[in-house]
Amino acid sequence: MFPILQLGPLALQLPGLFLLAGIWFATWLIDREAPRHRISGAALNSLVLYGLIAGIIGARLAYVSHYLSVYAEDPLSVFSLNPSTLASGEGILVGLTIVLILGQRRHLPLWRSLDALTPSLAAFAVFVGLAHLSSGDAFGASASVPWAVELWGARRHPTQVYEILLAILAFVGVWRLGRVRTFPGFLFLAWVALASASRLFLEAFRGDSVVAFDGLRGGQLVSLGVLALALTLMHIQARLARDGPGEQLEG
Repeated sequence: MFPILQLGPLALQLPGLFLLAGIWFATWLIDREAPRHRISGAALNSLVLYGLIAGIIGARLAYVSHYLSVYAEDPLSVFSLNPSTLASGEGILVGLTIVLILGQRRHLPLWRSLDALTPSLAAFAVFVGLAHLSSGDAFGASASVPWAVELWGARRHPTQVYEILLAILAFVGVWRLGRVRTFPGFLFLAWVALASASRLFLEAFRGDSVVAFDGLRGGQLVSLGVLALALTLMHIQARLARDGPGEQLEG
C-alpha cells in the first residue's frame, strides 16, 4: 500500500488526494446530470458542500468521542488531516441529515434530487476504494489464494481491489440505468441496493469486520437490512408511479 507520495521535500497523503479527486469528479457529474432530472446543478452542489462540511465535522467529532483519553493528552490532534481518523458511518449520517433538511427547506423534490445525485455517489465510491487501497484500510482476512497480497504481516484477500471493482460495476450499472425511462427514486434506490449487495459480499472477505451474534458480521446484517429497505421502497415507488399521474415517470 502507498499512503504517502513523496515529491522532493513534499509528502502528499494519497488517501486524502483520492478523496479530494472523488469530490471534484462528483461535483462535475452533478452539473452534468442534474439538468436531466430537471434539477439545478448549482443548488445540488451547494447542498453537497454543506453536507460534506457537516459530515466531516460529525465524523471527526464521533471519532474523537471514541478515543477521548487519547485526544485529551493531545487536543490539537483533533485538527489532524489524516482521513483515517474519521468515523465514516456517523459522518455519512450527519451529512445526509443536513442535506435532507436543507433540501426540504429549499423545496427541492426529494426523489428526483436523489436520482440526480446518484451517478456522483456511485463515482465517489470508486475513489473511496482507491483511498482504502492506498492506506491499507478495509483490509482483507488471511487467505492462501494465488492473488493474496502481503499486508500487516500476513497474506490477505485484496478486499480493497474487490471494493474498487464492485464500485466500478455499480457505477456502470447506474450510468446505463440512468438512460432508461423509470419512476422517481428508481436510480437512487437501485444504487443503494447494488452498494449494499456489494458490501454484503465484501464483508465475507474482510479482516476488520465487527463480529456479533454467534459469528455473524455486523456489516452483513446492516447491509442486508439496507438492501431489503431499498427493494421495499423501490416496490412502493413503482406502485405510486403506476397508480399516479403519468408525468411522474422520468426519462
